[in-house]
Amino acid sequence: MRRIASLMATAAVAFATPAAAQDVINGAIRADQPGPVIARHIQGQFAEHLGRDIYDGIWVGPDSAIPNTRGIRSDVVEALKAIKVPVVRWPGGCFADIYNWRDGIGPAAKRPVRKNDWWGGLETNAFGTHEFFDFAEQINTDTYVAINMATATPAVMREWMDYLTSRGEDTLAQERRANGHAAPFKVDFVGIGNEAWGCGGAQTPEYFANEYRKFATFFHKNGATFHMHNDNSALRVASGPNNDDTKWMEVVLKNAGEQMDAISLHYYTVWHGDWAQRDSAMATGFPASHWNEILYQASRMEEILRGHEAVMDKVDPKKRIGLFVDEWGTWYRTEPGTEPGHLYQQNTLRDALVAGITLNIFHAHADRVRMANIAQAVNVLQAMLLTDGDKLAKTPTYYTFAMYTPFQDATFIPVNAPAPMLKAESGSFPAFTVSAAKAKDGKTYVAVANADKDKGYKLALDLGGLKGSKVSGQVLTAAKLDAHNTPGQKEEIAPAPFNGGRIGGGKLLLDIPAKSVVVVKIEG
Repeated sequence: MRRIASLMATAAVAFATPAAAQDVINGAIRADQPGPVIARHIQGQFAEHLGRDIYDGIWVGPDSAIPNTRGIRSDVVEALKAIKVPVVRWPGGCFADIYNWRDGIGPAAKRPVRKNDWWGGLETNAFGTHEFFDFAEQINTDTYVAINMATATPAVMREWMDYLTSRGEDTLAQERRANGHAAPFKVDFVGIGNEAWGCGGAQTPEYFANEYRKFATFFHKNGATFHMHNDNSALRVASGPNNDDTKWMEVVLKNAGEQMDAISLHYYTVWHGDWAQRDSAMATGFPASHWNEILYQASRMEEILRGHEAVMDKVDPKKRIGLFVDEWGTWYRTEPGTEPGHLYQQNTLRDALVAGITLNIFHAHADRVRMANIAQAVNVLQAMLLTDGDKLAKTPTYYTFAMYTPFQDATFIPVNAPAPMLKAESGSFPAFTVSAAKAKDGKTYVAVANADKDKGYKLALDLGGLKGSKVSGQVLTAAKLDAHNTPGQKEEIAPAPFNGGRIGGGKLLLDIPAKSVVVVKIEG
């Protein structure tokens, strides 16, 4: 059985004991049983040409009064660098499958203006290939490019790849140089297909697998089959299933698995888990009864992963193929007065808990989950940042990601900390989840996401052979369930020093407040 930190598997042992009777919850940090490395790409971001994610969010143009570097907002760059963004997926999303890469290169004044047929409004193409890679370089991140598989051809993909990566004297490489970038761009991941079951063409898994095989063949990955002298070293990511569609996973892997390095998964936290009700729940001003339902839906990521991993383990027992959850996060009703198609929503303490719970789940599945990209980076859905003119706000989700940066490329450590269960309208879920890891700095970090809005928990975690005498950390919480930050206003919620941890009797003792995310460091 997978070694999961205080998730559903371990929580079951606590069912018989009412939470109120537990003065202290005893558990153990199993530093003697280290697990896989938690890929830093699990804290990845997603930037789609949707609403104000790119325009006003990342890009303001070089002539803007808002401070920028070559048109890219300086405050956004500074904020994203601070949380060590490991990878950004671009240009979509659904937008990727209507995108012509040639629209976004060359002199800005000559770039065509197109309708954004998915999300509304006009696409100026001011932010294109060169601007994206400039942005990636400014925030020091890896790149994940989604190609157009639905309305383009393998030849179009091939030309973009040559434009991006060719080191030769071919016409496309020379065109890139003429457009101002002498060296090839650093392309780390390439998505072949996006939501092929939906906005990517409403395909069947059998049809998509055949199409994917064709595109993947002409990707000409360096080192694959007889392609030994190509410039394309990026990992190939196939369009995977939505939610719990294990049939899609099985059919695509069986028919095209040999030609992929990873396969994607999309899962959004929506009201009652019903896509048709995704606009029903409010981002702020929600009743207390909504708290548990949303967090229950977030916790379902655990069962979703288990179902797909069971299929993957049969087809790919050596775990060569990674699982990339390259779209996830909350989806609420858009803010009043905003364009519904732009998906602008506020972001509260509840979303910070969604992020903490989800990251803890990803850590526990790090042997297979090797990338995740929250949707989206700026001004869209569960965003890191919100902008309003020259003003910027860091969301509670941003601060959860900031607190979790030590887990990037850290070694997973199992934790047994049985949690009582909370009830929601659609089911039950653990009151808290725990994740631990040994970071690259040699220190051990422990994260606790306490979803219980009414009750704190005292944890006593046996350290076993783990040495330590000092505990320090941060806590993210607030009095209001919907505490949030607004551009241009004083912050309502931000991390504070955590003083509820100590070591005694060979145990890590943590006094975790209600509705909080806590990350501590053990040292000394």
